[in-house]
Formats: sequence, C-alpha cells, structure tokens
Amino acid sequence: MTEPKITDSHCHLDFPDFDGQLPEILSRAAEAGVHRMVTICTKLKNEPHVRALAEAHPQVFYAAGTHPMSVADEPMATVEELVALAQHEKFVAIGETGLDYHYTADSAEVQKQSLRIHIQAAQETGLPLVIHARAADDDMAQILTEGFRARPYSCVMHCFSSSAELAKAALDLGFYLSMSGIAAFPKSQELRDIFAAAPLDRILVETDSPYLAPPPHRGKRNEPAFTAHTARRGAEVFGLDYADFAALTEQNFERLFAKVAAYRAAA
Repeated sequence: MTEPKITDSHCHLDFPDFDGQLPEILSRAAEAGVHRMVTICTKLKNEPHVRALAEAHPQVFYAAGTHPMSVADEPMATVEELVALAQHEKFVAIGETGLDYHYTADSAEVQKQSLRIHIQAAQETGLPLVIHARAADDDMAQILTEGFRARPYSCVMHCFSSSAELAKAALDLGFYLSMSGIAAFPKSQELRDIFAAAPLDRILVETDSPYLAPPPHRGKRNEPAFTAHTARRGAEVFGLDYADFAALTEQNFERLFAKVAAYRAAA
C-alpha cells in the first residue's frame, strides 16, 4: 500500500548536513509519501546553488530571502532583487524572513527593515511570504497587519511555535500555520492546542530539516521523509484519519503555493 501524498513545505536541502546524500534523501522522502518539498534559501548569495537543486529535481521547489538571524551580516535585500528572482518557474515563495529576538535582538531594527522589504516583494509578486518568528510576537503581529492593511498578501507562519495571540493575528489575516516536528514533541501540548483551534484549511506541514526532527528521530538530523511523522501527529490533533489529513494539507499547500500547482498542471 502506498503512503498518502504530502508535501514538506519548508526544508533546507542546501545545508551541509545533506552534502552528497540528496539522492538517498529524496528516495526516502518518496517512500514516506513526501512527493514534493520547498527548499528555503536563507542568504541570497546562496540562491544560485539552491536554484540549481530545484532545477535538478522535479519534486523540489524553492524560495529565497534573508533569514532574520543573518540580516545584520548580509547585504540588505531589495524588492527589485526579490521580484527578479521570482521570475523563475520553480521559485514559489518569498523568504524566509521575519523577526528573531531570541538570539539576535540586537539587530531588531535591521530585521524590521528587511521584513518590510520582503513583505513588499510578496505584495508585488503575489507569492506567499514565509515567516520565521521567535520571541518577537508583538512586533511581528503589528508589522504583518500593517503591511496587509496597506496591500493584502498571503503568508505562512513557518514552524509555528509562538503564542496563541500571534496565531490568532495571523489567522485573522487569512494566513497559514505550519506544523513542524516541535508540534510532535511530548511537551508541546499547548502548541497542539493552538493548532487544534485553527481552521483546518489553514494548516501545512514541514520539517525545517535538518533541524527539529520529530519523534522517533528527535535529536537526530531531520530530513523531508520525517514530514510523515509530524503529519500523523497532526492528524491526531484534528481527530482525522491520516489519509484525510494528508489530503487536506495538500489542498492547503496548493492553495497557498499556487505556483507549484500551476507548475504541476503545466507539466
């Protein structure tokens, strides 16, 4: 029996953890039912390499932006630069961008500037924004809401593990919440409750690999195949059969990442 199809909506296949192992990684993903993935470029200087990964593998799509923890050390992205990258047929989202005050609060002002640039690029391209948020809930909600009121855009709160208040702010704007391995950790009941209260048509699944492997692989290197473990936990959270939950997350992914659905249709 074949596994239900799901998509890893956020991974980092260009990271050194995967060097020389991509064929096996993609093969294990396919066996687990993970038939597509979006690999995220976190520094624009690495975009050519990440683009090449997407071009070389039919199941791999990509996004690019400047990660908030890198903003202080990288050249500031421009809207024009991001819009130009978005012309590639497999470039399907803007980011990841966002705010991280847990490790890098000293660069908060530069992070905010970068976030606003990425929001504008999402507005101009119509592509979804991929948000990283940690220890910055109030500023995050404020900037996302201000931008949306000025000109609507779509967005996913990747690896969501923030407060119920930020979840509500994002959902009120029509945004999506993505479940990572954190949602499957035994001590994450409060986070699972936040997801359980969210609309089913706004849920995605991801690995954020090589980080945050879900049980039974916790503490080891994560990889796209493990999306299935998080999705099975997600199905339990919503009281659904795994195949039904997988199908719903696929519909959600294709609604948000419309360029992936269009690419598949064209193929």
